[in-house]
Amino acid sequence: MRLYLIRHGRQCSQLCNVNVDLAEEGFRQAELLGERLAGEKIEAVYSSHLLRAFQTAETANRFWNVEHIVKEELREISFGEMEGMCDEDIAVKFAAFKKEQEKMEADLPYPGGECAGDVIRRVMPVFREIAESGYQTVAVVTHGGVIRSMTSALLGMEPARYRLLGNSLENCSITEVAYNPGNKRFTVERFNDYAHLEPHPELLRSSWVSAEN
Repeated sequence: MRLYLIRHGRQCSQLCNVNVDLAEEGFRQAELLGERLAGEKIEAVYSSHLLRAFQTAETANRFWNVEHIVKEELREISFGEMEGMCDEDIAVKFAAFKKEQEKMEADLPYPGGECAGDVIRRVMPVFREIAESGYQTVAVVTHGGVIRSMTSALLGMEPARYRLLGNSLENCSITEVAYNPGNKRFTVERFNDYAHLEPHPELLRSSWVSAEN
């Protein structure tokens, strides 16, 4: 069976892990995603309860018309004390933590929050549940920290090194995971595929960074 792991669309706020609606660009990204996967015989769509993931799933599901199942375990990694802050303030207040984190020598939890290992431990049971659901093709709309953490685990990487997978995971990108019921193993087939967004450069993260700087 196949799981399409999808990062939610762009949200209205750029503050750390705040629960807000999708931006106009986010809804458009979700539409393009739904259109691209319309021929893949999606049988169910799972998402976290957070608005940006829930709304992405609902929008894309207009092209699939399947059951939408909400799993709170698919929520973003907890950034603890950083949540609600802007990048500039985080860089100043948590400079020492960021410096240690970048060494990737230990799977450090965010101050008052989670580490990659915590995410893997709460999300892997959901992956197993989906794999044993009887569905053959499923979309899972979740968050960047979840996709990077789970991909690192499935590739056999140390949790502390999940950051090697980069911060440029595109909104509404596709990471495809195959599950073999024989050996009960997951295999990463592709990572951060955003071909459906490439004809629309205004929807790519690079355009927002340029506009905001």
